[in-house]
Amino acid sequence: MLDAATHRDTRGDAGVSSDAALNADEAARLNQIGESAQRKASLRLLPVIGVGYGLAFMDRINISFASLQMNQDLHFSASVYGFGAGLFFIGYALCEVPSNLLLLRFGARRWLARIMLTWGLLAAAMMFVRTPIQFNVLRFLLGMAEAGFYPGVIYYLTLWFPARVRARAVSRFYVALPLSSVVMGSVAGWLLGLQGKLGLSGWQWLFLLEGLPAAAFSLVILKMLPDSPGKATWLTIAEKAWLAAQLKADGEKAHLGHEAGVAQALLEPKVWMIGAYFFFALTVNYAYNFSAPAILQGATGWSITNVGYLVACIGLAGAAGMLLNSAHSDRNGERALHCIVPCLVMAAGYLTASYAKEPWLVVVALAASFTAFMSMLGPANAVPMQFLAGRAAAAGIAAMNTITMFSGFVGPNWMGMMKDRTGSYDAGLRGLVLPSVLAAGTMYALTRSLARRKVTAGVTALADEPA
Repeated sequence: MLDAATHRDTRGDAGVSSDAALNADEAARLNQIGESAQRKASLRLLPVIGVGYGLAFMDRINISFASLQMNQDLHFSASVYGFGAGLFFIGYALCEVPSNLLLLRFGARRWLARIMLTWGLLAAAMMFVRTPIQFNVLRFLLGMAEAGFYPGVIYYLTLWFPARVRARAVSRFYVALPLSSVVMGSVAGWLLGLQGKLGLSGWQWLFLLEGLPAAAFSLVILKMLPDSPGKATWLTIAEKAWLAAQLKADGEKAHLGHEAGVAQALLEPKVWMIGAYFFFALTVNYAYNFSAPAILQGATGWSITNVGYLVACIGLAGAAGMLLNSAHSDRNGERALHCIVPCLVMAAGYLTASYAKEPWLVVVALAASFTAFMSMLGPANAVPMQFLAGRAAAAGIAAMNTITMFSGFVGPNWMGMMKDRTGSYDAGLRGLVLPSVLAAGTMYALTRSLARRKVTAGVTALADEPA
């Protein structure tokens, strides 16, 4: 009897081992499918989206270089320039949510292509500006045209990349933002140097030759971006199924999942908290970006061309910071500190730059602040996906970005007014310390709230388990 029992136990152990081996093989197979799906999506989608976003950002802030000639030619004061620069973001904010809802209706491919075409044409039309009113109207229309591109892309990425790798996915397209500064800085001196060619000013050439590529790239968007994984001919059936399962699981974990409505997302306090975080952080960044060439030229005394190269070098540092911090955030599964610490570095950097007397220290402090801002974007953009999914994600991200876009109006206006009142940018830079600190505090409060909800959900799940 003992031998029979032992024999049965041995067979039982063998059966368990066999099941474990099968489960391990299945897990390895699924992992291989998942890696293949994400690799294909990264290679086919992120470069296209990255180029599109880089062109958008370049057309958004290229007036920072154009202003070095345009303001003098058209007799614009720093306040007139700052107000017009900021009007872009009012038009953007007003059309943000409607644009993202239309993206859901028409599909990402067609809607993002439409956005690129219209904003590219309007960006090129900036060359015809002659009066403050014309400047203001075109900047406002440019904002309306571009509205929805960034939140549309963020929502689009939620259809292709699971939450655990989303910071890296965002950073790999978002790295186009600092790299657009590299491109813009490298060519700005040459474009402005075309002064007088064919009867056009240098700043007119800058708007024309940086606007038309965006319009042309709309055809690439239309051809290269599938609306969803289900419509991607380059994914296998198994890869499509794996993505669907992963994204469904992420949606079930979200506080506002696929079943949540648009109104519910718009009323969610956490949406407004993440919006406030980006509002504070981006107020700081836009205040600096739209004045960066003038600030750096004032500090160094260099030519426009050399200032352009300096902006390009700072852009490279920002790109490196973005990729490294995002990868570290994903590896550790931690978002809060990867956002909070950069905000505090921004505060210290702008404060240092405002009091520094040595040109090298001003440049280093501003470069550190810019790099810190870029480094937090990947982790910060992964935070909303911890509590949003599906239609709620599309509406919530758009609402978040609507709040954010007003920062682009506040920041440039602040710097313009301070420059006109004090004769320098130092007071404006000091004023950027407060929103940097407020951004850090808002992210701390938001992530603490998310952590408490996670703990509460875990306790509830344990209580619901059968004894």
